This record gives sequence, structure tokens and C-alpha cells, in this order.
Amino acid sequence: MHDVILMVAILVATLRAATPLILAGCGELITEKSGVLNLGVEGTMLMGAVTGFIGTVTTHSLIGGFIFAMITGVMMSLLFGFLTLTLLANQTASGLALTIFGSGLSTLVGNAYESQTLPGFQNTLIPGLSTMPPLWQQILQIDPLVIVAFVIAFAVYRFLNRSRAGLILRAVGESHDVAHALGHSVLTVRYGALCFGGAMSGLAGAYLSMVYTPLWNQGMTSGRGWIALALVTFSTWKPGYLVLGALLFGFVTIAQFQAEAFGLQVSGNLLAMLPYLATVVVLVLISRDSTRLKLNAPAALGRTFHATA
Repeated sequence: MHDVILMVAILVATLRAATPLILAGCGELITEKSGVLNLGVEGTMLMGAVTGFIGTVTTHSLIGGFIFAMITGVMMSLLFGFLTLTLLANQTASGLALTIFGSGLSTLVGNAYESQTLPGFQNTLIPGLSTMPPLWQQILQIDPLVIVAFVIAFAVYRFLNRSRAGLILRAVGESHDVAHALGHSVLTVRYGALCFGGAMSGLAGAYLSMVYTPLWNQGMTSGRGWIALALVTFSTWKPGYLVLGALLFGFVTIAQFQAEAFGLQVSGNLLAMLPYLATVVVLVLISRDSTRLKLNAPAALGRTFHATA
């Protein structure tokens, strides 16, 4: 029975660790499918984390906190869109600037809330959870946001492959000039994709500060925004592979904690870098197949659009 509880605990912990990556990754996947490369995911997640935390403390409502975080993510993306789509600034430089801006602003805004904690998410939703049998305590750690993340990943797949709107979005990402000539509003499609990506990044940040930890610390995303960006390439812009990559990262993250719990004589710093090392190794292996990447990458990704007629 003890082994069963341990396996369930590892499975649930893996799902929880993968959830913010699935959310942020799905948002970035839609953004990149429209032809926009937003490298500001890390900064947007940090802003979502701090505003979600502050929103919850202020309104005493978890839903209020999530709404605050998603609105903040949308505003960050609109700022990026104004710079790159309206003012035609370089997307790579603007994305990096957005990450630096979000990192600094989140530290400033969240300074008064540093190291404060929130009540456990599941304990709030399920009173008496701590008195239940150990197996049920582990199973019920699967919070609603975990399910929401998988539903969103499936919805993104259906949207891209089974809907007319998804077809238009992919057309804009492949050739914005042709899509414009056919009468589609390239800027409207790309602003919409950016708003979705920002909302998902904000929600992913809020999940970290309101559910996964739950507390606010500066820089608490620990590079997860960059991992989400890498997963989009790792998945070759396919939602199913993105979920598998997020689960791999989540499993390796949890494996390091289990290794420490079992007393393995391995440096803690080495264990901490394992999830990132695994991601880099997988990316290197994927990148070896350049033909596959070229076939699946949006052809207009990162290119500036300027309507000529």
C-alpha cells in the first residue's frame, strides 16, 4: 500500500509541476502559429504571479486573483503587440525587453508581499482533506487548474486543426501577405493570438504563486517561461507533443526531490539543474532533424508585417 501511495504521489506531483508549462506553452504556441515570436513569456508569468497573489490577498477571492493575473498578462501582451505590430519594432529585442521589464516591475510591485503565504488551494476547496486516508489525500491534490490545463491543450488542438478560425490563424502565420491579399485582417488575428498567449502566461504565473507554492517570491518562476518557449519548439508546434514535453519536465523536477528524500549522495545543485539539462538534451536531439522543424515551423514567424495596400 505504501508503494501505491508513493506512485500516486509522484504522478500527481508530476501533473502539478507540468501544469504552468502546459498553460504558458499553449499560449505561446497559438502566438507563434500566428507568426509572432514573443520572448516575454518569463516576464509575463512573473507579472501574473505577483498580481494574482496581490489580487487574492486584496479581494480574498481565488477567482479574483486569477482574473487579475490574466488581465495583467493580456496587458503585457498588448504592450508587446503595440511595439512589434503597430510600431514595427524588432520582435526578438522587444520580447527580451518585456521579460526584463516584467522581472523588475514584479519585484517592485511585490516587495511588500515578499514571502507572504496563502492558505492551501486544495484545503480551501476541500475542507477536511487532511483527515482523509493518505491515498485519497494524494489523489485529491489534483486541483482544478490541472484539469483546466489539459482541457485547454485539447481545445488548442481542436482550434488549430478543426476550425475555420484556426485555419485563418495558421494561414496568417505561414504567409501574412497572402492572408492580407485574401482579405483577412493580419493585425486583428495577431493581436487576438497575443491576448490569448498573455492570458495563459498570466494564469500560469498565478498558478505558481497561488496554488503550487503558494507564496510570492521575486523570480519565483525560475526560468519556467523560457522552458515553455523551448517546449513549443520541442513539440514542433503540436499541442500533444507540448503536453508530453511538459510532463517530462515535471517528472524530472519531481525526481530530483525524490532523490533528495531517498538520501542519494548527489549535489543539490546538480539535481536542481536536471530538469533544464533534460530539456536542453531533448532540444538538441530534436534540432538534429532540421527538415522536420522547417516543415512545422510557421514560415512567417518573427517577420514584420507592413500592409502595402
